Amino acid sequence: MVRLVVDNRQIETEEGATVLQACLDNGIYIPNLCYLKEMDSPPGSCRLCLVEVDGYNQPITSCTIKVKEGMIVKTNTEHVRRLQRTAFELLLSVHHVDCRRCPANRSCELQRIAKYLHLGVKLKRFEQLERRVKIVQDHPCLEYVPSRCVLCGRCIFMCQRENGQAMLSFARRGLDTVISFFGEGDKARATCGQCYACVEACPVAALLIRNAHSQ
Repeated sequence: MVRLVVDNRQIETEEGATVLQACLDNGIYIPNLCYLKEMDSPPGSCRLCLVEVDGYNQPITSCTIKVKEGMIVKTNTEHVRRLQRTAFELLLSVHHVDCRRCPANRSCELQRIAKYLHLGVKLKRFEQLERRVKIVQDHPCLEYVPSRCVLCGRCIFMCQRENGQAMLSFARRGLDTVISFFGEGDKARATCGQCYACVEACPVAALLIRNAHSQ
């Protein structure tokens, strides 16, 4: 076991764990969207799980740094909170907020993060950017609502993990980036119809089981 100090509290975790997982396992919440415990190499793309670690000049993503004996970590400094709030507000600037009609309402990770950071889900500082992307309804098993998608990549990772080959991937660039599906008809139906790991991994109900929810 490895001992480290987080916010003046000593905790223990298994060797090789990330700082983020060590904190979560010990009841210390750190905002995160793109991380799953099963990941060997988390992408650190959401920039929400920042912490300060003694020996580092700048805050670092806690999902990409491994624990070390005696490590000293701070999760709630003013600098960390400011960076997290900015990252979260930038994410919301391209997110279509319609909580009342969203299947993830009251169980949405964005709502949880907003509450934790003492922010609303309606933008105040930044301009709302419209993503001209349509709901994808031509997949035999899944429905994709890109205006909700936070591009965390959890669905891609889980699909790869469960099936050995991802049946979906990122496509396009910039504001036009979306999740794209591979395979059609019977192949997709046979693979996806027995799985739905991507739906379970999605933190914002951007991926749905087709016909299971109304929009």
